[in-house]
Amino acid sequence: MRPGHGEVLIAEGDVGVVEDEERLIEEFRRQLDAGLWAAVPLEGDLGGRRARMVKEFDEIPRDAERVIFFPRAAGGR
Repeated sequence: MRPGHGEVLIAEGDVGVVEDEERLIEEFRRQLDAGLWAAVPLEGDLGGRRARMVKEFDEIPRDAERVIFFPRAAGGR
């Protein structure tokens, strides 16, 4: 994460630890329920510009370093 570039740490933990995984799932769900979208950066993407959208916690690779949450675009008519 780069401070000052709009990134905020929401939660972190180890999915191999049951309590951490439960907390991460709960936070993931809370962000989606708040209307945000979620994406996981693609492996090997050095520029950090490509990611895969995810809608369920189970879609996140176990070795993912981060999940990015972002607001849905405000649409026109």
